[in-house]
Amino acid sequence: MSTMETTLIDWLHQLGTLEFWEALLEGFEGLGPLVPILLAMVESIFPPLPLIAIVALNVAAHGGFLGFVYSWLGVAAGGTVVFLFWRRVVKRFFWKLASRSEKLKKAQQWVSHVDTATLFMLAVLPFTPTSFLHLAFGISDFDEKRYLLTLLTGKAVMVAMMSLFGQSLLSSLKNPVYLILAIAIWAGMYWVSRKFCKKHDLDR
Repeated sequence: MSTMETTLIDWLHQLGTLEFWEALLEGFEGLGPLVPILLAMVESIFPPLPLIAIVALNVAAHGGFLGFVYSWLGVAAGGTVVFLFWRRVVKRFFWKLASRSEKLKKAQQWVSHVDTATLFMLAVLPFTPTSFLHLAFGISDFDEKRYLLTLLTGKAVMVAMMSLFGQSLLSSLKNPVYLILAIAIWAGMYWVSRKFCKKHDLDR
């Protein structure tokens, strides 16, 4: 076995130890509130980042309450920035050019079939394509304040569910029984999200 293979195996073994994660969390905790807020904020701008993992890490490093607050502040700030970019920049200054896109036209038409209650549920469910919501509502005529208020309220509920998942995952490091709860929470959020997104033509 080569030195590289041995090193990789040793590293993977460390990932499965409680000491590794405790050391990682201690280092993350010392960075203060700015880093966890920015991590959650960047996810709104760069969707491939796993928000549920970011929230879980924030909860593990800062506790249930602060982990929730930091994560929600980041999600709220990131979502607001992205929405306002579409509403105040693209729609205001570049709409003549952007309106040529069939995808943007379809997104704008889709909003006309969505009411506030549906928007709230889409904001609550963690596997909803939020970046699409920001785009679609940003280029639409949907009331700006109503969108942001509904979005931020829904995201507060969503982050609370993710915080519960993170707390269960953290507890599972010391008691494996909590791992079952964490998996159940994740699976439940995923199943409901997929069903609701499919119902509202967001299963893409």
